[in-house]
Amino acid sequence: MSDFHPNAKGGFIENTLEGLHFAIERALSAEVSAARTGVLQRLDPRVKVAGFLAMVVSVALAAKLWAIASIFALAVALVAVSSVPIRAVASRTWMGAFVFSGAIALPALFLTPGTPLYGLPITLQGVRTGSFLVMRAETAATLMLVLAYTTPWTHILKALRIFRVPVVFVVILGMTCRYILLMLETAHQMFESRKSRTVNRLTPAENRRLAISSSGVLLHKTLQMSDEVYLAMQARGFRGEVYVLDDFAMQTRDWFALAAFAALAAASILVGR
Repeated sequence: MSDFHPNAKGGFIENTLEGLHFAIERALSAEVSAARTGVLQRLDPRVKVAGFLAMVVSVALAAKLWAIASIFALAVALVAVSSVPIRAVASRTWMGAFVFSGAIALPALFLTPGTPLYGLPITLQGVRTGSFLVMRAETAATLMLVLAYTTPWTHILKALRIFRVPVVFVVILGMTCRYILLMLETAHQMFESRKSRTVNRLTPAENRRLAISSSGVLLHKTLQMSDEVYLAMQARGFRGEVYVLDDFAMQTRDWFALAAFAALAAASILVGR
């Protein structure tokens, strides 16, 4: 039995296994969350896709910070009523969006001309510009995460096709997601197999050689598997269209939710100017 502990500081193989295992768990947790009985999980996927995309557009068009903050508060409320773990949202969305958007917005604090803020080398206009960028990124990321955590991936793809999104885009999006998961699982098996055959701790030079060789093998196996999967799909009649066994049927709550999404998006655009 392996003595690897996910919280223990290990070598290259142990850390790689931990990272791959964590990435696979994150992908599976979204499917588990989408199968729960929350408020959003019971809505028609077409309503959710159209509604959340409209909210993202309203966030991008809003010119007032309080309007974006209001949509962000609504997104957090939807997280609470849809049985989506708030910890997952905080760790996977809020922190990442804050770090990346904050890094982009940081120069604006010093380079934007305007009124100095409390004698600091930053301006009030720069803080405003950076706040808009961070809040837009946080709100849009939260909305998209809620959509992914409350709707099965295949239903999202089918809803996109119903809204006449080009089939090429939908197929590429769907296959990319599947191949990423396949690549993660293949890499996990490779490193787990290597770990079971490793006795002593590897030196830094050996770790680098292992990383390079494993990357090459993983790329070759992924390309070979992609060709085999594509040929198998073609043999079974796949021509690019997305089909699922579940049929979408609008109910009363779906029409009310669609009207609510439309009203909120329109109000956000009008008052946020």
